[in-house]
Amino acid sequence: MKKLLNQLTFLYGKDEAPQLYERARQLMDDRRMRITTRDGELTERDSILITYGDQIQSPDQNPLQTLGMFCEKYLANIVNGIHILPFYPWTSDDGFSVVDYRKVDSSLGDWEDISAMQDHFRLMFDGVINHISAQSDWFQGFLHNDPRYQNYFITIEGSPDLSQVIRPRALPLLTTFTTASCEKKVWTTFSADQIDLNFKNSDVLLEILDILLMYVERGATFIRLDAIAYLWKEVGTTCIHLPQTHHVIQFLRAALDEVAPHVHLITETNVPHADNISYFGDGTNEAQLVYNFALPPLTLHAFHAGDARVLSNWAKTLTLPSSKTTFFNFLASHDGIGLNPARGILSNEEIDSLVNKTLEHGGLISYKQNADGTQSPYEMNINYFDALSNPNGNEPLDLQVNRFLAAQAIMLSLLGLPGIYFHSLFGSRGWVEGVKQTGRNRTINREKCEFEKLQNELADENSLRAQVFTRYRQLLLTRSNSPAFHPHGTQKIINLHPSVFAVERISPDGTSRMLCLHNVSAKKINIKTEHATTLLPYQILWMRL
Repeated sequence: MKKLLNQLTFLYGKDEAPQLYERARQLMDDRRMRITTRDGELTERDSILITYGDQIQSPDQNPLQTLGMFCEKYLANIVNGIHILPFYPWTSDDGFSVVDYRKVDSSLGDWEDISAMQDHFRLMFDGVINHISAQSDWFQGFLHNDPRYQNYFITIEGSPDLSQVIRPRALPLLTTFTTASCEKKVWTTFSADQIDLNFKNSDVLLEILDILLMYVERGATFIRLDAIAYLWKEVGTTCIHLPQTHHVIQFLRAALDEVAPHVHLITETNVPHADNISYFGDGTNEAQLVYNFALPPLTLHAFHAGDARVLSNWAKTLTLPSSKTTFFNFLASHDGIGLNPARGILSNEEIDSLVNKTLEHGGLISYKQNADGTQSPYEMNINYFDALSNPNGNEPLDLQVNRFLAAQAIMLSLLGLPGIYFHSLFGSRGWVEGVKQTGRNRTINREKCEFEKLQNELADENSLRAQVFTRYRQLLLTRSNSPAFHPHGTQKIINLHPSVFAVERISPDGTSRMLCLHNVSAKKINIKTEHATTLLPYQILWMRL
């Protein structure tokens, strides 16, 4: 296939590319026979739950079985996909320091438990391919001078200028390890336990290709490429968004298109919006979906300001390179609320205001290392419910719920595929005690739930979780029943009032239209549509046209 050969030629040169191409084809042919092709078309019925494998726990079964049982009972027919965050054996970063890409963490369950969920849900697996755990066999082989792994990682000799390297965390870029022969400085973008892989070694690329194809064989319909922007390193550059990184994605896309055309690649790049959407490529050759990272901070700003104009103006710029691509819209995830995507859209003062409000609401701030040696806020670590409503305030609970659901409705109404973090479905509050236990800011939004306790809360119609879930469920049902919300349809952002985010959604064939109005303020708003309309504080109004 010409596309594969072209990418390999760009990455490794015309002399090495032909034999690499043959090796790649052999991998693909071996896996092809074991892969079941599924329906890969996206529709308005598609939405994805984002969850850890042990998000819900029960004493009498393993966590993956409990998760599957819970989702079947509560989410069937309203959410049709599950993104199970890294369920492989791991050593740190809540799963994102993978020990073995090919195994399921035995404390969660096994591959059969994963496969059982395919009967009711599409599955998203993580490709954590920028780095691997320091305790992995690969890196331990490197430390023991195993010839196979000597070039799997990036070592630096001397003191080259690495000042341009853009970092997502304020930690050392290089970590010194003692190998069987000598000390070596190894590239560690995220932490000393997350060792960056060396994609200049073609063996690494082919190994990763085989792993991703195995995920498809195991039932993945979506593959999330974690931290993909940092994949390729060149001394003397920023080591982010390099052309080689895009060509690696194009290679993986070409292979999947041939062997498993139903599979969607989704890139996770917590960066400014213009850089983020570059991972669509030309609309046919890179990711089918990209995380819409600017949406969470811009939505939060709209509600804090009671003014939707910045959000609306940004939403007007959202364009897609082809009808085969769309956005992965979300407000909350297992991580915090990234600030980098909002830079250049919000002013420095507005970003500072978000940071201050987060601290006021009991949240935390994570910082990144800048090229000039300074640090700046990178991520707000706070549950989205708390980000919108001060947990120490005295507002009526129903007002807080209305505000939260209005924000979620904006996310659901926009062009794209919705990603819903587990805790957002139930209006969870921040887990401050968890941060004290782990010492990690992100733990504030990663509380594990007891199955029986959560069921009891959902059975109590007066509980916060029941109130949020009941109304969220209705929003999802409404969305799934209207072709106007098709992820490959179109949208028009309409200026009706500064405090109203208004979007008209139109189905791909133009026959279904929905006008979605969201009051982002605590004030009653009178607006003129075809008829005079009054929106109560934080009211949602979706109208078929």
